[in-house]
Amino acid sequence: MSKSFEIVAVPEDAVPLDSQNESRENGVEIPFERIEPVTLRNLIAEFVTREWDESGDSRHTLDDKIRQVARQLHEKQAKVVFDLKSGTCNIVPGR
Repeated sequence: MSKSFEIVAVPEDAVPLDSQNESRENGVEIPFERIEPVTLRNLIAEFVTREWDESGDSRHTLDDKIRQVARQLHEKQAKVVFDLKSGTCNIVPGR
């Protein structure tokens, strides 16, 4: 049985993280360093292709967008959370 991934947008030009609501996830934070590199890249790629395509932002390449989200994960501006209730993995604003 495969799990689906639902990703929440964390674009660079979003509302400042400290003014956003706390994560709406009821789950477990997954340290991104513990996720296989290929899996993490695929997770981020799915996130950016869906979220940035919806916003109409074509100024950046897919690789640019992946690097932006990866940097946000490294800088703790975003985090990966597994939602126990829905069984999905999300990228949400960090604290």
